Amino acid sequence: MKSYNAKPQEIERKWYVIDASGKTLGRLSTEIASILRGKRKPIYTPHVDTGDYVIVINAENIVLTGKKLEQKYYKYHTGYAGGLREVRYDVLMDKNPEKIISLAVKGMLPKNSLGRQMFKKLKVYRGSEHNHEAQKPEVYEA
Repeated sequence: MKSYNAKPQEIERKWYVIDASGKTLGRLSTEIASILRGKRKPIYTPHVDTGDYVIVINAENIVLTGKKLEQKYYKYHTGYAGGLREVRYDVLMDKNPEKIISLAVKGMLPKNSLGRQMFKKLKVYRGSEHNHEAQKPEVYEA
């Protein structure tokens, strides 16, 4: 029996809408990452992007368990000497809740050009409105 290898031109991509209201960040992020990678499909091939597009709405209603909202920090470096910056998650949630979901999913994807290609298929929005009605997205129950 031969192994099946998916070819990029044969892949059919779907669009899914996921409502983040009341969902836990980590559990939702793993579900999104597996859809973006294509692991839910029978044609999954590790070295080919077989995943689908994901639209996440209501990003401001995501839930962090425990005291993570007050104790967890998003850290980044500006590139200058002494440029380490920290932002608490409650501040980030008020200012840019889309970034919280994006960073969580990005950390679960491969760290190479294929992972960057997969990450481009993620669209995160603050409210319940998105501008991808033309793609006829299906509602995904995570």
